Amino acid sequence: MSFLRFGYVTGPAIGALWMFILATTVSITMSFATGDAFRPSLIIALLVGAICGAVAALEQENRIKIAIVAVLVFVLTTVGIGPMAMESSILSETFAAISLALVMGWSMVAIMKEVPIGPLNRHETEEAWIRFLTGFGYIFFTAIVLIPFYVMVMTSLKSQSALLQNPLDFSLDLEKGWALFRSYHELFRDFNFGTYMWTSFFVSVLTVIITLAFSIPGAYAVARLRFRGQKAFSRSILLIYMVPMIVLALPIYIAFSVTGLRNTVIGIILIYPVTTIPVALYMLQGYFRGLPAEVEEAGLMDGLNRLQVIWKITLPLALPALASVSLYVFMIAWNEFLLAFMLLDDPSKFTLTRGVAMLNSSEIPREHLMAGAVIATVPVMVLFLGLEKFMTKGLTAGSVKG
Repeated sequence: MSFLRFGYVTGPAIGALWMFILATTVSITMSFATGDAFRPSLIIALLVGAICGAVAALEQENRIKIAIVAVLVFVLTTVGIGPMAMESSILSETFAAISLALVMGWSMVAIMKEVPIGPLNRHETEEAWIRFLTGFGYIFFTAIVLIPFYVMVMTSLKSQSALLQNPLDFSLDLEKGWALFRSYHELFRDFNFGTYMWTSFFVSVLTVIITLAFSIPGAYAVARLRFRGQKAFSRSILLIYMVPMIVLALPIYIAFSVTGLRNTVIGIILIYPVTTIPVALYMLQGYFRGLPAEVEEAGLMDGLNRLQVIWKITLPLALPALASVSLYVFMIAWNEFLLAFMLLDDPSKFTLTRGVAMLNSSEIPREHLMAGAVIATVPVMVLFLGLEKFMTKGLTAGSVKG
């Protein structure tokens, strides 16, 4: 790899690969957004990228290099010999060319930062390739997450006739206005999705409360108290996850049928905490061990008993951990499908995931299934984004002086 330790080799090599990645990304994005044909041209992308990489390694100001790369990519793309083959309207082609030019110009210069034309040391070479791999990782994993979600949302806004005409066209006709949301309206009107959402919310909240009620004292006991079998108990908390839930499905079904708990919301509320308490215990005991014991000892010296110490000192300090565990447990309960599918037969008692599974039928349009999936996904996403900052707050900072 010693031949790569020259800017005139490293620059074109990274530029060629990076241009192909960006051309592929822009082509896929434009194809999804417009429904037109955008395809990356492998050979041309590699050649144009190599030229851009060589330009990015020149001894010039960054602004000049960005401008040169952007103009080069834009001109070659618009005249039809660029890194993308396009069969669409002039407006879409122009927008794609501008997007590719701007992104390539800025990102190529950022990747080739402090990489001159001449000889490079090992540190400079590795830094350039690490920045390239980091950018590729961002694009790759973002695409893995966003493309399925985008397809799901766009499909839910299409009509049955449009899906049958071209299943791969994910563009939208904005002239339809509120008619785009017809599938969502029909789900709440005809399929009782409002009740499903309320049932899932009710079950998830109660699961969080029950889980915290058992896991907080259990985790505190493991982390702070000394008793026989403490280490064995601490290490065996997650053993329940070594047994697949499908193995327990039949015993649970039989037991709930005999006791009359099958096809009841109470039965779901009783069984969900069984799957969440172990992981909550495991998460909380680690956090409790990390809290400064001096604060609790000071409370005991001030005359508080152990329960008062937990309520007035430990739990306020553990709010970030409690928020994280609550969100995690809520997500498990909200997204749980196997137990709900096995135990619930009455549509009036369905949870949201069970209701979405009901839509997977040849008699129900595909856009209704995608709309149900969006309804099941968005609330958890909003909840996570809303609690993200709170979960990362370090409330224990400065709790011990001296």
